[in-house]
Formats: sequence, C-alpha cells, structure tokens
Amino acid sequence: MYNDNEKIRKLIAGNLLKIGAVFLRPEEPFTWASGIKSPIYCDNRLTLTAPEVRIDVEESLATTIREKFPEAEVLMGTATAGIAHAAIAAHIMGLPMGYVRSGAKDHGRGNQIEGRLEPGQKTVVVEDLISTGGSCIDAVNALREAGADVLGVVSIMTYGMKKGIDRMAEANIEWISLTDFDAVTEVAADQGYISADDIKRLKAFRDDPSDESWINKE
Repeated sequence: MYNDNEKIRKLIAGNLLKIGAVFLRPEEPFTWASGIKSPIYCDNRLTLTAPEVRIDVEESLATTIREKFPEAEVLMGTATAGIAHAAIAAHIMGLPMGYVRSGAKDHGRGNQIEGRLEPGQKTVVVEDLISTGGSCIDAVNALREAGADVLGVVSIMTYGMKKGIDRMAEANIEWISLTDFDAVTEVAADQGYISADDIKRLKAFRDDPSDESWINKE
C-alpha cells in the first residue's frame, strides 16, 4: 500500500499541504459524520483547482499505474471524487476510462458502471482517498461482477488505517497510494505546519480512531 517512490510520496504530501487540501489540527479536531474526532481532514478535490499541483498529481498517477500495473487497459474512477483524476490520468496514458457509481441509477438504463467495459478487460480503479476502504471495495466488486479483471486500486492519499488495510486485504485487492498519512505528517513537521511532538498524537489517532485519548495528550 505504501508507495516505494519516496520522491512522489513527499512531492504529493507537500503539494496537498501547500494548497490546504490536507488540514492538520491536533489542537482543534474535526468531527466526522460518525462523531469521531479527527486531527486530519483531506479534500483532494482542491487539487483540481490548483493547476501546478494537478499536473503533479495526474502525472504521478500515470507513472504509478505504468509501474505497478503495466497491463492496464482501462481506468475506472470512483464517483464522484475519482472521476476527474481517472479521466486526466487516462488522457495522459492514452487509455479509455469510465467510472463506477455507488449504486445503480434508478432511471435510464440503470447503469452503475459508466463507459464501455469489455469482459476480461484489465482495469485499474482510481480513487482520491482511502480511509476504511469501503468505496474502493464496492467499486471493485461492481467491476468484478461486470466481468472486469481488476488489477488494483491507485489513490492520491491514504490514512493507512488498520481497518482499511485489513478490509482491502480480505477483498483481495492490491492497492497503492501516491502519498500517505506518515509522509504528510513528516513533511508537515519539516515545514513547520505542526510540531514534532504532534506526530505522536496524529499517529495515535491513525492507529485507533475510536480512542480519543490523543486529544488531551501533552
């Protein structure tokens, strides 16, 4: 799951921090819809409105797919956040693309998968963020049911949560992210966004999001 290309890991981490696509607030946690307090918030949609960062992200996606999944014949984005990234990366690579909805439409042809997909076609799923892995697994299952040969998933960022790692492994999905929680926290500390001491608190959250003892940790 961790990108072994350290240059890309640090480049994308720095870019996400620079444009505010990743916020780190251990002193003022965000509240997730589930009620869990989080010191991190990631909005990779902002990369689309920052041209220089967008170029780095899309070229890194294309490079990573070429290196890790050289047999890829089509890219499929997850709706909605992964669609634009799949489209741009596919354009760079000269490949067809489509996208996968969270469920079938309730009108028209009732499609869940948009775009032409041939049985047995070697497919890579493009996602913006992996946390618990739910949307990735749903997309991969839909593609597999449609007859695709899913090679794996490539995302921009992952929190690296144990639940997500375990679920992806159970679903037999190979995946990799351009950057990850550890790279972001390391770059953030190096560039003064957070203190070195904050890294321990951030990793405590990552290791067990349901345990909020990190919030008041000195």
